[in-house]
Amino acid sequence: MRWLRFFLALLCLIGAASAHALTPADALALAVGDSDDRIAAINRLAAKPDERTLALLQALGNGAVKVQGEQVLLIADDGSATDAVTGAAVTLADEAEDSMVNNRLRGALEAALSVRDLFGSDAPAQQAAAELLQKAAFDEPDAAQLPLVDKALANTALDAKARTSLERARAALQLASDDEAQRLAAAQALGGMGDPALKPLLAARLEAEESATVKTALGAAMSALDRSLAISSGLSQAFTGISLGSILLLAALGLAITYGLMGVINMAHGELIMIGAYATWLVQAFFKSALPDWFDWYLLAAMPVAFTASALVGAAMERSVIRFLYGRPLETLLATWGISLVLMQGVRSLFGAQNVGVENPSWMSGSVTLLGNLTLPWNRILIIAFAAAVLIGVTLLISKTRLGLFVRGVTQNRPIASCMGVNTARIDTYAFALGSGIAGLAGCALSQIGNVGPDLGQSYIVDSFMVVVLGGVGQLAGTVYAALGLGLLNKFLEGWAGAVLAKIAVLVFIIVFIQKRPQGIFAFKGREA
Repeated sequence: MRWLRFFLALLCLIGAASAHALTPADALALAVGDSDDRIAAINRLAAKPDERTLALLQALGNGAVKVQGEQVLLIADDGSATDAVTGAAVTLADEAEDSMVNNRLRGALEAALSVRDLFGSDAPAQQAAAELLQKAAFDEPDAAQLPLVDKALANTALDAKARTSLERARAALQLASDDEAQRLAAAQALGGMGDPALKPLLAARLEAEESATVKTALGAAMSALDRSLAISSGLSQAFTGISLGSILLLAALGLAITYGLMGVINMAHGELIMIGAYATWLVQAFFKSALPDWFDWYLLAAMPVAFTASALVGAAMERSVIRFLYGRPLETLLATWGISLVLMQGVRSLFGAQNVGVENPSWMSGSVTLLGNLTLPWNRILIIAFAAAVLIGVTLLISKTRLGLFVRGVTQNRPIASCMGVNTARIDTYAFALGSGIAGLAGCALSQIGNVGPDLGQSYIVDSFMVVVLGGVGQLAGTVYAALGLGLLNKFLEGWAGAVLAKIAVLVFIIVFIQKRPQGIFAFKGREA
């Protein structure tokens, strides 16, 4: 009985193996015939492939298949031939013909071969394979590929991103099905996915659809997709506006101290931003050469370096020039403008006139995708968070610390502060160095989203003054509102009128606003005024 059971089990295994083994008829169906028939054979065999089938599919994709009579041959690099079904060596005859593969067949082969990666353990490979299947389904949906996608979706170890792509591919393939119920379910599923790549697919199917029920579902799906795209577009513009506002806030925050609190029209503020950016570049170069294994953390080391470099330059400016010009705004404007020219030329002499490249750390690279098609870059997200952290730090420093108390006292009433024992000259230096250091932090952040060059500061000096004046001189809260408001207004107008007209409209708005309210959004009240 034991031998009988063993023999029966062996027969079952042989039968199962032969059921899935490549046959001569299957090989011919893959190698010759009409494209539709060959694609159907590809999808049928790739759903349960064996080693011979995968080898033939790979050879077809590489153009290394010939047909000799009723025999399908695989051609090696050295010109030798083997039977695709048995693997036996075969003498290649002169009458053997190439198996022709067009672009449509090539796409079906790539999709079929990608299924292997979906059952591996490599998540990036799974994602790439799923995206390939999704692209094939969107470009030319073929319901014959449904078994392939269903088999891949049945894998419990499938990566989440890969599963999402496969679910989209499955719904797209169901649109090409002859079953009305499948097309109806696919239309309802695709309408809630919010992917802009689905719009031409749904439009093409809506034009060809004959069923009134499915047509209604397709129309509803198109409307839902349009609403989703409009929401995503609005959120994308809002995020871009907040991102621009955070950049303007970083650039203007230091100026809010030096100009808003101290009354110094510092035309070299942009060059202090530039110094912070170049300090970041120097730290990056040091990490590249001396600490390559720690390169991803260079930005954390660059922040205090950028702050210190700009703060020292600002302190030197205050002690050597600006301290003699308090209360004389026109003279400080001319003097700091001359200093800005000196700083720009000094950077050109030291580092050259060309822009230098600052790389993002790996943790600032890439993006996060929301709502299907809303992509938010990590560097922008982190810069928004950094701007918020700097704002909180400056607010606490000005309102809660002894230095902040002295700064506010000196700016409000210098003689009385001096009478009470405050060293006003030292406080002036500290305050100007603080504003300059914050400009250096702005340069550190700006180096992650744009080019770093001698003219970097010129792009932000005018915008910084606009933010400070619009928000109200000496008001940090006004600076925040003005920066975010101008960023959002600029980006929403860009989507409607273009970048140039948007910039002009913002300038006109500021001019009109300042004429109607010269003190800005927030003004000093009572005795402070």
